[in-house]
Amino acid sequence: MSFFWIFVFLLGPILAGCSRGSEYLNLTEVVSAGGTPPPLFVPLTLIPAAAAKRAFCMDGSLPGYHLHRGFGSGQHSWLVQLEGGGWCNDVKACLYRKRSHRGSSFYMEKQLQFTGILSDKPEENPDFYNWNRVKIRYCDGASFLGEGYDKDAGLFFRGQRIWSAAMEELMSLGMCYANQAILTGCSAGGLATIHHCDRFRALFSGSTRVKCLADAGMFLDAIDVAGRRTLRSFFGGVVNLQGVAKNLPSACTSRLNPTLCFFPQHVLSTIQTPLFLLNTAYDVWQLQESLATNESDPWGYWQDCKADNAKCNTGQIQFLQGFRNQMLHSVGRFSSSKRNGLFINSCFAHCQSERQDTWFGNNSPTLGDKGIAESVGDWYFDRSLVRETDCPYPCDKTCHHQVKRKKKPPRVLSTWN
Repeated sequence: MSFFWIFVFLLGPILAGCSRGSEYLNLTEVVSAGGTPPPLFVPLTLIPAAAAKRAFCMDGSLPGYHLHRGFGSGQHSWLVQLEGGGWCNDVKACLYRKRSHRGSSFYMEKQLQFTGILSDKPEENPDFYNWNRVKIRYCDGASFLGEGYDKDAGLFFRGQRIWSAAMEELMSLGMCYANQAILTGCSAGGLATIHHCDRFRALFSGSTRVKCLADAGMFLDAIDVAGRRTLRSFFGGVVNLQGVAKNLPSACTSRLNPTLCFFPQHVLSTIQTPLFLLNTAYDVWQLQESLATNESDPWGYWQDCKADNAKCNTGQIQFLQGFRNQMLHSVGRFSSSKRNGLFINSCFAHCQSERQDTWFGNNSPTLGDKGIAESVGDWYFDRSLVRETDCPYPCDKTCHHQVKRKKKPPRVLSTWN
């Protein structure tokens, strides 16, 4: 069957911002005559006003975002997603980062596909499909929390300023009129969501429903397979290099050192805004980059287990069950509050709200016969309390485990003399 594409250009209304006017050209809508909804690609928009605030990416370029306008009943609802993508903890790593889309808008994709919680299709994203949906690009290397500048290396650490500039931009585009809003993010963006949750709430009036969803943001201060605290050492470099301490909650830094306050487990009790934690009990990023790094496992004992959970032996699973127990303990007090939500499944995965197959699909992961999207929606709209924790691995048969595929060796052509 052949298909043809009809391009319909819709000029968005001119919106009066809270502090200044702004004209916004809506994204091109693409409709397939064959009836199959086409993928949604949303263009990059830079923030010129960020220059006056010196709110730069690591290389000095302007920060940016992707915005797809809401419609119908979602016209005054806003979903803001903070992009993830790791961190850099020393000058060498940050110099490498600034030559990529993680540190410079010059290298960012001009369009990004919106899927999962960003999808505009009700069959893919039933509760948020028609909201204003925004993805703020991540180009600072410290979860939107840094404040500093390395003149010799030419590195800007301006994550907190990027956050502020992006929020001012969105408020001027109409977010100030929101009757409901949610801040979300995955991985480093999930960590940023936890730290910025109360700041996001403070942008709105008391009549606005505001909540936060942190996906795969519960990075734990855990002991690795060699008995060291690899992630604590790494986060210490991030905090000290990028001047993060001044942007961490004083309720935490008054009793603990700033590095510990970068870990979510030590700041959850300070957050006043309703927060939903979506996490796996066996987070594969933490397994590969924190618990069993190449440095902590020089003989490669963990290599197969890191690549495929099915290849973990009994001793390795026992170690990982200890990590799961620490995860559950760290959210124990948090989950006792009726305003908060929890969905911790026993999967080997990382980030489940951005991927369509895990967010909402025919065979998406479930807990208590309820999928992730439905659970988040029930919690956000107060349809029911959602505090679900899974039984230990391998009991959950609905998981979408992430398996690291080995690269095939290059084909070698023999030559004969």
